[in-house]
Amino acid sequence: MTPETTPARMFSEQPAEFQLKETSPSLGGEKIVGGRRIKGEKAGAFDLVEKMEYLFVRVVKARELPAKDITGGLDPYVEVRHGNFKGTTKHFEKNHNPEWNHVFAIAKDRLQATSVEVMLKDKVLVTDDLVGLVRFDLNEVPTRVPPDSPLAPEWYRLEDKKGDKVKGELMLAVWYGTQADEAFAYATHSDATPAVDAQILNSYVRAKVYHAPRLWYVRVNIIEAHDIFASDKSRIPEVLCRARIGSQMMKTKAIQSRMPIFRWNEEFMFVAAEPFEEQLVLSVEDRIGPSKEEVIAHVHIPLTSVDKRVDDRNIRPKWFNLKKPVVVDLDQLKEDKFSSKVHVRICLDGGYHVLDESTQYSSDLRPSAKPLWKPPIGVLELGILTADGLHPTKTREGKGACDSYCVAKYGHKWVRTRTVVDNLSPRFNEQYTWDVYDHATVLTVGVFDNCQLGEKSFS
Repeated sequence: MTPETTPARMFSEQPAEFQLKETSPSLGGEKIVGGRRIKGEKAGAFDLVEKMEYLFVRVVKARELPAKDITGGLDPYVEVRHGNFKGTTKHFEKNHNPEWNHVFAIAKDRLQATSVEVMLKDKVLVTDDLVGLVRFDLNEVPTRVPPDSPLAPEWYRLEDKKGDKVKGELMLAVWYGTQADEAFAYATHSDATPAVDAQILNSYVRAKVYHAPRLWYVRVNIIEAHDIFASDKSRIPEVLCRARIGSQMMKTKAIQSRMPIFRWNEEFMFVAAEPFEEQLVLSVEDRIGPSKEEVIAHVHIPLTSVDKRVDDRNIRPKWFNLKKPVVVDLDQLKEDKFSSKVHVRICLDGGYHVLDESTQYSSDLRPSAKPLWKPPIGVLELGILTADGLHPTKTREGKGACDSYCVAKYGHKWVRTRTVVDNLSPRFNEQYTWDVYDHATVLTVGVFDNCQLGEKSFS
């Protein structure tokens, strides 16, 4: 490499938006300044991300609520209010002892008042009625630091707006915590409201971890078929065998024979995912014209009944009875039935890795069979901090908006951060881990817009 093409010179010639930028994040246990680590407070489980503090409000359940309409019924729900933040639980119909177990998380940098109100309301057609409320002074809210146990909820007597006691109690827990708190993952966040309807869209904006099913190769060796009789007796049949698993389809060559025996001995490879809910469908067909086949008989073979192998041992072939493609096969109903048969060798081959990614960006090279896995060589830790300079992907109230979340994939494990609504520079600060089995693998990270949240999502 010549001096004119040094890495530093190559980077300096790139457009400004693609050049490397130095950041100084305040991580859990230290601060990075000028590439140097400055020790700070004791690092915790989330030491790769900036600590974000939240006010958590957990609404567990209610009891002994009063009747509000003439029928003695009550359709209760809870509304949590602080400043301009308003979060609601789902409502129950005709229930005086509802249970929600719903958690709200309000970012501490968005706290705008000295108290938070938890109001229990009765859902009606016009204006919802207030049943009672509980107020918490933020100066008296305790702080929870994991690995301390979660804060135990307590029963609180409802009050009216004047502070007088009314009938009914709420079980609540209110505390300060960070994204290291277990409640963080399933809470309704202040940066996801008011776009989120508590009953519908929470599943679309919460952080989630997915485990992709393991893939296996299905090796199908179609050997021969016996007692194959075409419907047209005036011509020599030209018979092939078609194999299908889901949307994957392959077929043998078509061969002619005056005898009802057809031999192909062709092998195909399919891919199937655990728990093997699909079936292998073998269909013996007669080619009666160009690109036109007529089904003579078929068989459905559950993949759960197929042998697995993790080495090169020989799998014995099996004969399978074929059925005619009619609603009722009279020949099959006879006591001394005589059916067509197909001879195939099938196995789930677990000794190989099913490559479902680009070879340059493969995140996993392990074989399908778990007994062949070697012990992990280490742990990969990823802290997803922020995204900057995102472009608007939709319009909301006449302005450009983006509801972004981050996805990371390595091996069978996918992670998705929570959605940060209407923010072109979102702060995620979420941390995830993976077991690493091979150095020559790649972690893939991407930023997406949440298309589930549109302009109509806002009230």
